[in-house]
Amino acid sequence: MKKLSIAILMLLCAFQLKAQHTFQLGDSAFLLDGKPFQMISGEIHYQRVPRECWRDRLKMAKAMGLNTIGTYVFWNMHEPEKGHYDFTGNGDVAAFVKIAQEEGLWVILRPSPYACAEWEFGGYPYWLQNEKGLEVRSKEPKYLEAYRNYIKAVGRQLAGLQINHGGNILMVQIENEYGSYGSDKEYLEINRKMFVEAGFDGLLYTCDPAADVAKGHLPGLLPAVNGVDDPEKVKKLVNENHNGKGPYYIAEWYPAWFDSWGQKHHTVPYEQFLDRLDRVLAAGISINMYMFHGGTTRGYMNGANYNDQSPYEPQISSYDYDAPLDEAGNATPKFMHFREVIAKHLPAGTKLPDVPAKKPSIQTPVVTFTRSGSIFDNLPQAVKSVNPLTFEDLRQAYGFVLYRTTVKGGYNALLKLKDLRDYGIVFVNGKRVAILDRRLKQDSVQVALPAGTVTLDLLVENLGRINFGPYLLKNKKGITEAVLLDGKPVQGWQQFKLPFDKQPAIKTGKLTADAPVLKEGSFSLDAPGDTYLDMSNWGKGVVWINGHHLGRYWQVGPQQTLYVPAEWLHKGNNKVTVLELIKPAAATLQGIDHPILDQLQAQ
Repeated sequence: MKKLSIAILMLLCAFQLKAQHTFQLGDSAFLLDGKPFQMISGEIHYQRVPRECWRDRLKMAKAMGLNTIGTYVFWNMHEPEKGHYDFTGNGDVAAFVKIAQEEGLWVILRPSPYACAEWEFGGYPYWLQNEKGLEVRSKEPKYLEAYRNYIKAVGRQLAGLQINHGGNILMVQIENEYGSYGSDKEYLEINRKMFVEAGFDGLLYTCDPAADVAKGHLPGLLPAVNGVDDPEKVKKLVNENHNGKGPYYIAEWYPAWFDSWGQKHHTVPYEQFLDRLDRVLAAGISINMYMFHGGTTRGYMNGANYNDQSPYEPQISSYDYDAPLDEAGNATPKFMHFREVIAKHLPAGTKLPDVPAKKPSIQTPVVTFTRSGSIFDNLPQAVKSVNPLTFEDLRQAYGFVLYRTTVKGGYNALLKLKDLRDYGIVFVNGKRVAILDRRLKQDSVQVALPAGTVTLDLLVENLGRINFGPYLLKNKKGITEAVLLDGKPVQGWQQFKLPFDKQPAIKTGKLTADAPVLKEGSFSLDAPGDTYLDMSNWGKGVVWINGHHLGRYWQVGPQQTLYVPAEWLHKGNNKVTVLELIKPAAATLQGIDHPILDQLQAQ
């Protein structure tokens, strides 16, 4: 009986320790344990930062004066194929939240199925497009079923880490800027119920740009505002949609912006934001900087913008964002000046941690390439079809597909790829004859077909699915309609799936002046350090180091370097593999000690 009493007492003590905090909405302020609390938050996406660096980045957040971290949860990273969930490695979001708690930081969780975030398909997994009739962001049953399964999986990871369960998650966002897409309150209510069913039984909120708050807000939830930092406007918008009450939260405050391939690098001087930040904090309004630290969009996870008024615009791999913390996690002048403003508004007696020193960056030895082979010598087994298949038809999410057929030659013809998504290299009998680029609205070219039987190869790259706007439902990749020669459909295709998601093994072979090439090499280090691979003399492709996919490079810029964190390098030998699409003769590669994010080259 005594042992039973002790066990019960221990359970009660554990429960009391877990339930030590409360977080509620007051009429004008958030209430943490019943006392007014101002969130000073910064956005970090854990999947854009190497897991080995999470703690360092969170320590930097504390050093700038932040008390909260905002983060998205990207569906496509956690359910890459239907029913196959992955919350390991860099996707271990629960570990990220727990590390934040250990570092004294609260968390705002943004697990909405749709994220935007300049992320591939806005965070949606590609396979949703294979569900016939499915419509994202709607009450369509197949979508709701997939959504419900996903959010339950997220709940199993994170619901127990909410503040009302003893964790550090203060609030959870449902949907994301829905008012910019639709206005169906019934759909939003379904969202709310699914979150609660998944275990998210604490505070829920919505967020929308100022013009869309009324459409995207669900009555009963706190309406947060994006992109506005005039205190009176923020309060007016919230009061109008929340029964005349607060509290007031700017869910996305933009002290910088992102970049797209072939367009100018965005930077915004910190001087433009100091008074605005000071004014918001003085008014007691809670704020989340988007971004505090952007990191890197590695692999093929960059999204793209497109609408009827502007061309297709795929985003670059660097998500430096001109944020207070740069791509490598170092403090910028923006960081230091924001820190000074924030310090003025912290509780009396608060002493901020010292700002960690800038991490050393290094120049590496030149890479010695020892193996190479053309794409054409490294093809898998073909998938055959009458008409060309999309990536989705092939059950391939990202990367490249080589389309091959044979035609009778002996004439010149207009070759049209309808609709090309997104970048195509055209080969006739192995010789490159054209490059077609969706950004430049190129889908056709006049080709000379020599006499006899001609092999026609089309290497197509998915440059990133649209992440915002009305075209979310039109996001299939590859050749999505047909291939036409002088208006007549070409049939009898072989498709070679080239996802290149992992550092590939290379079959060596004879190289030609035109064939895309895989090159493998190495360099040796006495000691690791952050570095930036200088790709400015290369053409277009992707790079792996020691098994890590660093992302895309492209001579058009503005990004010319690929960031390599010290944590992914070794003392001694480091293995490098490059997939180069358009400059197979390129052979000189070296890491330099600084990024190049602002150099455009000819298209």
